[in-house]
Amino acid sequence: MKKVCAILPAHNEEKNIAAIISGAQKNSADVIVIDDGSTDNTYQLAQGCGAVVLRHNSKKGKGASLKDGLSYALSKDYDYIITIDADGQHSPDEIPLFLAAADKNEKTGIVIGNRLNRPEDMPFVRVCTNKFMSYLISSICKQSIADTQCGYKLIKSQVLKAITINTNKFEVESEILIKAARAHFLIASVPIKSIYAGEKSRINPFLDTLRFIRFLIKTIIRK
Repeated sequence: MKKVCAILPAHNEEKNIAAIISGAQKNSADVIVIDDGSTDNTYQLAQGCGAVVLRHNSKKGKGASLKDGLSYALSKDYDYIITIDADGQHSPDEIPLFLAAADKNEKTGIVIGNRLNRPEDMPFVRVCTNKFMSYLISSICKQSIADTQCGYKLIKSQVLKAITINTNKFEVESEILIKAARAHFLIASVPIKSIYAGEKSRINPFLDTLRFIRFLIKTIIRK
């Protein structure tokens, strides 16, 4: 029996946090919430739902929150670590899809959600950006990954034990994919729903794009 947890980086997500925690728990996952300097009731609601809550006194960003959550999960000997966005764009009821895909092949290190077969209400510009970035990351990984920008994924603990994460911002997720591929882990995809209700992206279109390009260049050079 695999030990499973779900990591939820959260900043001011009192609207969604309780439902996501409950859904993950219903699907056999312990829940670890990283409260990233929230000023609303995210922390109190997460605690009340029985989640483990790691708290940042000030906002550090999703990348730092993920790193803290992944480190904590490793320290507690979880086998499968699932990352879920806390803004309601991912359905915890799809967790069994990730678990089944992870169990299917022992060489699979990561299972990532694919929203791009059914983008539904996702803005056209975001669909195009995600497809372009997925092409770039897939080329570096030398594996076909349909939706590299999806935050809903399962990471096996042996992947995290085999790599070192050096970035701290939103490029953390791409770094994990690239380093996992270079460590000879397979990256599988499962189709998931695209749940989008007009949420604003927290990515700075100029600064974060420059940071990401610099990250990709360094990654290619260090090959």
